[in-house]
Amino acid sequence: MTTGFYFDELCLWHSTGLHALVLPVGGWVQPPNGAGHAESPDTKRRLKSLMDVSGLTARLAVTSAPAATRADLLRVHDAAYLDRLHAASKAGGGEAGSEAPFGAGSYDIACLSAGLAMQAVTDVLGGRHANAYALSRPPGHHCLPDQGMGFCLLANIPIAIEAARAAHGPLRVAVVDWDVHHGNGTEAVYLDRADTLTISIHQQSCYPPGSGLAANRGQGAGEGCNLNIELIPGMGHNSYLAAWDLLVAPALAGFAPDLIIIASGLDANGFDPLARMQAHSGTFRALTERAMAAAQALCGGRLVVVHEGGYSEAVVPFCGLAVVETLAGHRTAVDDPTLPMIAATQPAADVEAFQLARLQAQARALGFSG
Repeated sequence: MTTGFYFDELCLWHSTGLHALVLPVGGWVQPPNGAGHAESPDTKRRLKSLMDVSGLTARLAVTSAPAATRADLLRVHDAAYLDRLHAASKAGGGEAGSEAPFGAGSYDIACLSAGLAMQAVTDVLGGRHANAYALSRPPGHHCLPDQGMGFCLLANIPIAIEAARAAHGPLRVAVVDWDVHHGNGTEAVYLDRADTLTISIHQQSCYPPGSGLAANRGQGAGEGCNLNIELIPGMGHNSYLAAWDLLVAPALAGFAPDLIIIASGLDANGFDPLARMQAHSGTFRALTERAMAAAQALCGGRLVVVHEGGYSEAVVPFCGLAVVETLAGHRTAVDDPTLPMIAATQPAADVEAFQLARLQAQARALGFSG
């Protein structure tokens, strides 16, 4: 079976308005000369372009998807929030919540973004594809049921999960979020539920402030079904792989999911402007290999990857290409020129050892073999 790739040019037309990185233009903040807001379409467009010119796209099953309907959204989001978002979108745009600007028409584009994730899940569960990648934009992992947040307007992955449950009945789903920022929105949706395991590997104390603490393991029926893995700023390749091997892999095995979904933010790369980690394309390749191995062992290979953050226009395309190449089982001739640059600036051995000891301690506290 092929790898499904879900993409629509309209998702790249979502506008965040005039910003310099994440700061609205005005006062002392000058208008930018380039893309402006960090969450611009350029990283995603350059990823798709690199896939095209490398020949990878031709090896994939590429398609768009229907937009998520209001009924799909209401399984996750409050009606009042959807009404506010829709009305503001028709009126020219606004703020969906903290650091979640949007422009005219963005509500409909966000529905399409969620629809790409929905179709990817549908096709993998239905056996049409072995695995899938949804190039969703705007992203979704910070979005709360009642408000947007952190560039996210709709909770793409929870919307896709709940649509699948509506169609297929009860499903045990594991979401592994390797975006450099804590996946607080997905956590909030499933914090008190036992049918969804949420795992977030993120830079400690990055975004949202005060979020993503390792002590938060879920609540009520969901106690033990939430796992936060905090990495010290500056950590790189080895720490990410250790986090997977020591914590993610045993958590997935213990949960025994029917489907694994990856929230694939690529902003842990060493050149990202909104974080301070040192991952590179080889890191994302290795993480994807581990995700595929876990899916093969636990749920018949059923794996869906949904695009989240990543703001370095130069590096994101190579990291994304590594993920999709691995899913498709095909290595193109592309040579990532940023990999040796980032690999040369990995943290010192004693700093890595300190991080490893923290991960081992967390694993032992959870009853894993740390």
